[in-house]
Order: sequence, then C-alpha cells, then structure tokens
Amino acid sequence: MSGSARSVTSVDNTDGRFVIALTLAYNGALFHGFATQRRTLSTVQDRIEAALATRLSRKVEVVCAGRTDAGVHARGQVVSFNASESERPNASLLRSLNGLLDPGVVVLEARSARRGFSARFDAMTREYRYRIVDGPIPPLALSDFAWHVRKNLDVEAMREAAALLVVEHDFKSFCRSSSAEGRGTVRRVDSIDIVHRVELGEAYIEVRVVGNAFLHNMVRTMVGTLYEVGAGRRDPEYIRGVLALRLRDSAGQTAPAKGLTFWHVDYPEDVWL
Repeated sequence: MSGSARSVTSVDNTDGRFVIALTLAYNGALFHGFATQRRTLSTVQDRIEAALATRLSRKVEVVCAGRTDAGVHARGQVVSFNASESERPNASLLRSLNGLLDPGVVVLEARSARRGFSARFDAMTREYRYRIVDGPIPPLALSDFAWHVRKNLDVEAMREAAALLVVEHDFKSFCRSSSAEGRGTVRRVDSIDIVHRVELGEAYIEVRVVGNAFLHNMVRTMVGTLYEVGAGRRDPEYIRGVLALRLRDSAGQTAPAKGLTFWHVDYPEDVWL
C-alpha cells in the first residue's frame, strides 16, 4: 500500500455522534473477496481498514452493505464506521484515502450518516449487474468483467424465465447449500431486467437484479439458471420447478464471479446528515 504510515493507536476515541459512509468501487480480480479472511489473503476490507487506520490514526472496523466473493467487482459498495466530530468527511479525506489505497480500490464518495447507521442493516435495496458476452467471438476489453458463452442466447426466453423469479420466494435452490443450513432462505426480488448493451465497443447481455437482500451465490446461480433457458436447454417454466424443489442441484450452474458487479445500494433519505 502506498503512502507514508503514521502511528496507529488501538483506541476507538469516537464520540458516537455520527457515522461515516464510504462508497467504494473495486476490481474483484485483485482480491480474495470483500471480507477479511482468517488466512493471510488480500481482501478489500483489509485494504480500506488499513487506509482508514493510517488516515485517522486509530483502528477502524467497517460494516459493508453486502459481502462480495473473490472475483466479484463493485462500483457502489457502501461501508460504514463510527466517527467523531473531528473526523467529518471532506475532500481531504477522499484524497488521502485514494492516495493510500492499493490499485484496484477507489473511494467514490464519503457522507455523514446519523448515529447508529449501518451500511448493511439500513439498506432498502441492493442492485447487482451481470455481463454475458454471447457468440463465438470472445471479449477483449470486457474479458475480466464478463462471462463469455459461445452459444447465442435467446434473450426473450430468459426474460420470460426471469419474470418467475420476481417478488418474494424461497430461494434455497439458488444458494450454496452449506450457507442455507439453519437459516431463512426467503428473499424479495423487486426486478430483473435483461437488456443488450455495448461498452468499449463490445456488445453484451446485461442481467440487472434488484432486491432487498441476497443469499450466498444467489445472483450468480440465478444467472447460471437463466443461461440454461437462453441456451435452449430448458423451458422458461423450468424455473417454477426449481423454486418448488428447494434443492441446489435442481438449478443451473453458478455463473463465473468475474461477470458480476455489485452496482448500487439504496438507503432512506433520512439517514444522511
């Protein structure tokens, strides 16, 4: 990590009057996920907490809006931490943090939030976007940010299938089996939009998913299941059976991490100071 280090105390001297929320963007290919690992692996949380500790001269622990797995990117991840009056965010904080952070992580915004605000628990909706490049020609500019499938996909069939996933369902079939043990698996999906887009001269299919919260691997498994429909291997009505069975093996593959980006989080307006 670049920048000169300052002495860091282990004392949290915040007065608890408010919270700072940072909006982050990062290239997931450079990290072993967002959350700190027991092993010595590079994570986004480690990098942002180290930069904050250097800038504020104290230990800082952040809470994120949603953990991302290794390889998953973000352009609107939000993290929060308790702050003191003297630490109110300003342009200097943004400059310092972006100077201290490793390549691959950027702080886009810093805001003051009310006392008790949590980037995780105060989130109303979360938005993820998944890129798929279909057809025989692989992407170049988007190679690290999209899943390349050689078969041309039927987007209309995928939209028909996606409509069956919207509203509140038990999504046990769409999450890693081990993560569902002893936990509730009902979630609300507000919308799934599947559109054609062009970025940096390369065409791709974007799957945009918005919901209140998501299970581990849920979005990637939804995409992998919609791929089965788009590739003509399954009928759109296949989704109904997958939801009813509540078995991970009934759904499609878990789509590769590199195609997924944590895009945006919505919060109530009254949380901001």
